[in-house]
Amino acid sequence: MLGLLIALIAVVWVTRLVLKKYPAQPVLFTAGVIMMMMTLVLGLGEILPDKKSTGSAWLDIIQSISLAFSSRAAALGMIIMLIGGFSMYMDKIGASTALVRLAIKPLQKLGHPYLVLALTSILTNVLAMFISSASGFGLLLMVTMYPVLVRLGVSRIAACAVIATASAPGWGPAGADSIYAAELIGMEIVPYFMQYQVPIGIATVLSLAAAHYFVQKHLDRKHPDEMAGKDVSASITKEQAEAQKSPEVPAFYALLPTLPLFLVLFFGLVDMGVKMDISLATLLSLAITMVIEFIRHRDGLIACQGVKAYWDGMGLQMATVVTLVVAAETFSKGLISLGAINTLITGAQDAGFSGIGMMFVFVGIIIAATLVTGSGNAAFFAFVPLAPKVAALSGLAPVLFVLPMNFVSNLARSMSPIAAVMIVVAGAAHLSPMDLAKRTFLPVAIATVVNIGLTLLMFF
Repeated sequence: MLGLLIALIAVVWVTRLVLKKYPAQPVLFTAGVIMMMMTLVLGLGEILPDKKSTGSAWLDIIQSISLAFSSRAAALGMIIMLIGGFSMYMDKIGASTALVRLAIKPLQKLGHPYLVLALTSILTNVLAMFISSASGFGLLLMVTMYPVLVRLGVSRIAACAVIATASAPGWGPAGADSIYAAELIGMEIVPYFMQYQVPIGIATVLSLAAAHYFVQKHLDRKHPDEMAGKDVSASITKEQAEAQKSPEVPAFYALLPTLPLFLVLFFGLVDMGVKMDISLATLLSLAITMVIEFIRHRDGLIACQGVKAYWDGMGLQMATVVTLVVAAETFSKGLISLGAINTLITGAQDAGFSGIGMMFVFVGIIIAATLVTGSGNAAFFAFVPLAPKVAALSGLAPVLFVLPMNFVSNLARSMSPIAAVMIVVAGAAHLSPMDLAKRTFLPVAIATVVNIGLTLLMFF
């Protein structure tokens, strides 16, 4: 019980600092190290098994971090960096913008405002699989799709609600959280995506779109917007406008961001004796794009300068995502070493909680942490390493914990008024992020219920 009390204090302390805008990585590292130190001081357990121990229990604390960096940077971290670099490269050469503009063009010709609203929700949540930044994607949609929706007769806040939830499910084989989730349940990312994320993700996206259709239509009738049906434009800063600038590229460039996924699916479905994983597909896509860029510009220097964005993207992923994964594992290691998880499971079982009950507890923690911090990644990476252990102790398959946590960490972000995407979208329309959160709450809540309910129905 003492270990659980210390763990709760650590969780509250971490939450408090993250709310104060402290960087998540050093806070999680510090909390994890302190908890491991308390484990040794109180004699609650060991840090590393004998085979991995340095011979000093105190040095084992640092050794556990070193081992985590070694394992994550070499495998999971490399996949995340390769995909993140490719995504930034696509942004640099204008391929990501070309994909979005091409995809939304048919919607601009439809006349039914709320049908277009729902279709925009579906389309953008599919496109989000190929766009790395939720806030950047939201800003792009504010420039391109927001004026169209309002001109058709949708209120400004309804249009913003759909745009703010454009990356709500957070599914796709390119997401760092998805890659980590797949590893935790012992799968490659593509099988995890196809077997688990796709059926649940499709239902989530469709339910979100349907909810937007009825909720926004009802609220627009209840609270009419005098600007609906008029010409409006997003108000963005000079820096945001510069960031949205994209070079003019041939139409087929819209296909380039989808190349890695296409290659993996093609060689997975067509038996040609070739094993194509996501890392190989990403590097092959990079090579193909470099050749296309060289042919287009007829200048090797320009083609090589463009690839610099790839290396910058890899470095950014290492600095932000991979370090967050290791910091979260250190935090989780501290919780486990204190015996807090075993105590929590035992207490929950004694209180009559089933394994599914524990799943709801963890999902609730993720949602609450995401709402108060505005960051789905920080909450997900901090708590999901505990999921396999808790699932094993509860007698459930790890996917029943990991999959809902994977989805809700992204869904809840679209209900938080302090999430970056909510602030950016609301600011571009001169709206309050809190008012926007009220408009996104019900559609996202409905999608979350559908997501968790279908997960239980299909995989329990």
